Amino acid sequence: MATDNDEPSSFEDLPLRVGAGQFMDPAPERLRYIKQLGADDVLLNMYQVDEPDYEHMPDDERVPLTGDGEWSAENLRELRERVEAEGMRLNAIENVPVSFYEDVMLDGPNRDEQMEKLKRTIRNMGEAGIPVFGYHWAPAGVWRTGWATTRGGAEVSVFDADEADVDELTHDREYTEEELWDNYEYFLDEILPVAEEAGVTLCLHPSDPPMERLGGVPQLFRNFENFKRAMNYRDSDHHGLDLCLGCWSEMGEPLDEVVRYFGERDEIVYVHFRDVSGTVPNFSEDFIDEGNYDEYELLSLLDEVGFSGMMIPDHTPHLEGDTDWEHRGRAYTIGYLRGMLKAMRAEQAARDAGVEAVAQD
Repeated sequence: MATDNDEPSSFEDLPLRVGAGQFMDPAPERLRYIKQLGADDVLLNMYQVDEPDYEHMPDDERVPLTGDGEWSAENLRELRERVEAEGMRLNAIENVPVSFYEDVMLDGPNRDEQMEKLKRTIRNMGEAGIPVFGYHWAPAGVWRTGWATTRGGAEVSVFDADEADVDELTHDREYTEEELWDNYEYFLDEILPVAEEAGVTLCLHPSDPPMERLGGVPQLFRNFENFKRAMNYRDSDHHGLDLCLGCWSEMGEPLDEVVRYFGERDEIVYVHFRDVSGTVPNFSEDFIDEGNYDEYELLSLLDEVGFSGMMIPDHTPHLEGDTDWEHRGRAYTIGYLRGMLKAMRAEQAARDAGVEAVAQD
């Protein structure tokens, strides 16, 4: 269990494990529910903190993160302590509000001010003992075009480029690929030294959907080649991937090659374990056992390349009687992941025992 004096690297001593995330408020009842499912680790998704609707939440349900584009060490520590009060670990915060760094991504008039606030937030995360800062480089946001039904009538989200006005500008103009890369490299040049000093790891999420561009904005992190460029730009132990398997599945890239390449370089920080059916420009979310890839083979490969972090359910089907957070869909996925992990360990133990028996003979 982390304390104020723990270094974020203490998480590196933990084994490959299943956690939970994709929610903002670590209410005690939700944390207890997650722990009842067998997970001790959480990742908090804070993209809504500055949204107007958040102001209408009851005071005792609001997360303790306030501030004009930045978060204090005191607030972050209180957030971690809420999680630890239920006997759990806060591994990461991801998807901070786009407004925190939109001008950094697009070289807007408030770029330098936003960058200084980002730096302070990273330093404060380190001081508060939260080891990972998950981010994306997608100012146009995540796009979906509707809903469909899958097994037993469960509801899943869908993206169909033919039904999306992908050319309608989301910002003031069209942006070029070169502009987005220049802005991204500026971001890394400025923020990585701060993260290294603070002991915080930056974690990059893919574009979703991984189209070439959306709303006039290039989707940089849409393919294997661009991720290699991002990871190779600066050599740092404090920068890696949020390996969102669903997004990689949407790309149609060879997932075994992706996992081997980044896993052998120790650049996978944590995993969003989900899948889709189909690829861009037309795909739908699906159950973890009914998508494009073989989930057990990928789990085994992650273990083989030495990944020992946290994997969480990402988007899940909305089951009968489910809630907005898909409690039931996430319970199914957590149980499935834990079952696969247990089966993999049993298979490894049996294989090791067989090797030992042969050696003794």
